[in-house]
Amino acid sequence: MTTTGFKKNKAGKFLRLLAEKYPTKEAVYEKLIYLQSQLSLPKGIEHFMSDLHGEYASFFHILNNCSGVIREKVDYVFGARLSDEEKAEFCTLIYYPEEKLEQVARERRNTPAWYRQQLSQLLELSKLMSFKYPASKVSGFIPQRYASIIVELMNTRPEADNAQFLYHQRLLNTIVQIDSGADFIMAFTVLVKRLAVDRLHIVGDFFDRGNRPDAILNLLMQHHSDVDIQWGNHDVLWLGAAMGSEVCIAAVVRNSLRYNNTDVLERGYGISLRPLTTFASHIYPDEAPIKAAERTITMIMFKLEGQLIRRNPDFQMESRLLLHKIDFRSIYAVLGDGRRYELDNAYFPTIDYSAPDPYVLTEEEQSIIDDLRSYFLESTVLHRHVDYLYQKGSLYTCYNGNLLFHGCVPMNEDGTFRAIHYEGQTYAGRSWFDFCEHMAREAYLHTSQRTLDFMYFLWCARLSPLSGRECKTFERSLIPDEETWKEPSDPYFKFINDPAACARVLQEFGLDPEKGHIINGHVPVKVKKGESPIKAGGKAIIIDGGFCKAYHKKTGISGYTLIYNSRGLRLLEHQRIADVREALRANHDIESVSETVELQAVHTTVGDTDEGQAIQSEITDLYNLLLAYQNGILKPKD
Repeated sequence: MTTTGFKKNKAGKFLRLLAEKYPTKEAVYEKLIYLQSQLSLPKGIEHFMSDLHGEYASFFHILNNCSGVIREKVDYVFGARLSDEEKAEFCTLIYYPEEKLEQVARERRNTPAWYRQQLSQLLELSKLMSFKYPASKVSGFIPQRYASIIVELMNTRPEADNAQFLYHQRLLNTIVQIDSGADFIMAFTVLVKRLAVDRLHIVGDFFDRGNRPDAILNLLMQHHSDVDIQWGNHDVLWLGAAMGSEVCIAAVVRNSLRYNNTDVLERGYGISLRPLTTFASHIYPDEAPIKAAERTITMIMFKLEGQLIRRNPDFQMESRLLLHKIDFRSIYAVLGDGRRYELDNAYFPTIDYSAPDPYVLTEEEQSIIDDLRSYFLESTVLHRHVDYLYQKGSLYTCYNGNLLFHGCVPMNEDGTFRAIHYEGQTYAGRSWFDFCEHMAREAYLHTSQRTLDFMYFLWCARLSPLSGRECKTFERSLIPDEETWKEPSDPYFKFINDPAACARVLQEFGLDPEKGHIINGHVPVKVKKGESPIKAGGKAIIIDGGFCKAYHKKTGISGYTLIYNSRGLRLLEHQRIADVREALRANHDIESVSETVELQAVHTTVGDTDEGQAIQSEITDLYNLLLAYQNGILKPKD
């Protein structure tokens, strides 16, 4: 190719841009050496969590101890040099440094010798854990105000000779002498936790049931490791509410009242329920205030849901149009099976029995929903969290050969992907996921009635990839016959046990069915009934083990987390999760059972990962630039 032809070529334009960043051959050499060496490092640890449901205490402890990774490293580094009690206290210092430092000070154990010992142990641990990262990445994990000294400590070799030993000792002694030991301990614990986990995956459902999803999101936003989020159906419900969907708002408020966690609305997000509770107490004077408010907002939700279903026939949610099936002059409703079912209550004060349409809100109900909508739209804290969820979140993620999504891929009874018709188009499998994500992002950008309605569809529709079941909220709210409460679910939840079906799903999303795994949340695994979270011979893993306290009796455990390191996949079944006070008092940790899902014969390196593919692409570009320099097509700077 001539020089003139090269300059007109698109590749030539790209290389000229690259030459601005690497203007000399020496700059290219340096970057190539650095990138090539990175490919041989072990892959970083990935940490998977799902269905947090507002359980801040559990999330806080598991995030701090990295599902036992830190304790394993402490055991490996210190072995018999520290007793079990000493290792437990050292781990507690890493998990909760501020609280532990205060405790040690109260107990008058914060001597110079104690500080030197803790700093020495943290330094030794940090050195070992940093070996799988390039030095430039490690330095980026350290709080900047302490970076120069900690990097210097990391690079000392006191075992090499006496001069290095004395230099090392002087660094540590000076830190303690100038009374900055506590500050440096805090900085080291940040470094250790960042070294422990390279990537954090949250497979859906921050909200509802537990009372502090806001605190979880605040903590996560301060977490410096790489994070990705796969939205759950509870998440999109809150996203829809934050953007002004009236029916999503009604459902969010109902859930909060039902699980008695209104603090997240009133204190977390500044959303007042007073107009609702005042009106509810007036129309249900014999009910407890929370129950009265729940009944009131439930009826508002049924009305708004009915309006939405009639606006959107493509949602195929007609089976949820049940309000008009009530005989308001008796205590019965006629459901889709044609049978008459007795209601638990025949008192409906917000229904005009003579009106032709029971789905119309009364003036008082409309005023309440208008008031709530203004609070949701004006909550700055909520919208900061919404922005974060859109920035870090998606409907699904393909990462290092694994497929992460919250709910299901809609299927037919024969295991083929279900064709879903919406607005004259047909979708199935991955194309349905892509369209649903497009609609969710459109709702964020434009907040039209069409896209906001779609957010509610994603929350609870049978065809939604985040729900996959026919919700029976009406029956559970009004009909005591529990036979009517059963919620038909998508065939996916049956086929998740079939290796061939899992292979089809992985192939549909462009992944290798031999090496890849499906990682889901959404459906709590009933461990105490013998159910396993590992499906289809390890091709699918359900990591919803019931973080939420409301599920502990159903699941029999306190949740699952998944670890993917350079040797394979390991599932942690958490029996009991210590809270901060218990951890500090007795240095208690998580009681967990570890199960190996997949053990690889050889270590996975960075070169085997998605990051490695990106690095390899950059290496190719740099080699092309080097050839251009060597062949005289581009002239390097002197």
